[in-house]
Amino acid sequence: MTDARMRRQRIIADLLRQEPITSQEEVTARLAAAGLEVTQATVSRDLDQLGAVKVKKGGSIRYVLPAEIGDSDWAAARLSRIFSEWVLTVETAGHMLVLKTPPGSAHIVGVALDQARLPEVAGTISGDDTLFVALKDEIVPGAMANQFRKLIQEPS
Repeated sequence: MTDARMRRQRIIADLLRQEPITSQEEVTARLAAAGLEVTQATVSRDLDQLGAVKVKKGGSIRYVLPAEIGDSDWAAARLSRIFSEWVLTVETAGHMLVLKTPPGSAHIVGVALDQARLPEVAGTISGDDTLFVALKDEIVPGAMANQFRKLIQEPS
């Protein structure tokens, strides 16, 4: 990650923590006021990389960072919804799981898994339509695969 991107993302994170920000255009304008000229597409990528999501908070819909959501049920509900919408299959491969998604969608599931911070998961690697999930040593891959398969079948 470049220094400029890291600095810009730090500023965005600070903005989101300090006040309600409701749109990418608002983030772009705040960055411009701070002397950083960026496009809306750049802001969109930055918000995605920061894990910022829009939630209804304090009577308005605004961007918040994952740590500010403060509700572990939110991460579980989001993970369940994303699995049911995007994961096609779950297979074991040694001490890893291989999740198949529609083309261009593996990163969506990977980000959701990373943000959920499941204690069983050591890390993820996303490709285009395949996600590798490395499990911690003490986890039984077949049992974890079954848990993930249940999420696929839950209604969103």
